[in-house]
Amino acid sequence: MPVLKPPPKQIRSATIQVRVEEVISYRLRKYAEFIDCSPAYVVSEALKLLFNKDNEFREWMTEHADDCRPLNTENTSTTVRIKSP
Repeated sequence: MPVLKPPPKQIRSATIQVRVEEVISYRLRKYAEFIDCSPAYVVSEALKLLFNKDNEFREWMTEHADDCRPLNTENTSTTVRIKSP
């Protein structure tokens, strides 16, 4: 067993820009503060939860797998910039 652990693999990230209502932006920042993380992490985890819970979407993704598959699905995450209107 090695004494030092290797660093975690770097996660590929993409930048997206979305517009949300001011109250959503505020709540997003407050929730990130509440769990001591970044707003991008909150958005990423919330979307993962949504995608995993929506059975109809999962079926649709299976049917459209060739259309929607990212080039590298391993270790991919999203960095988000939130702009209020």
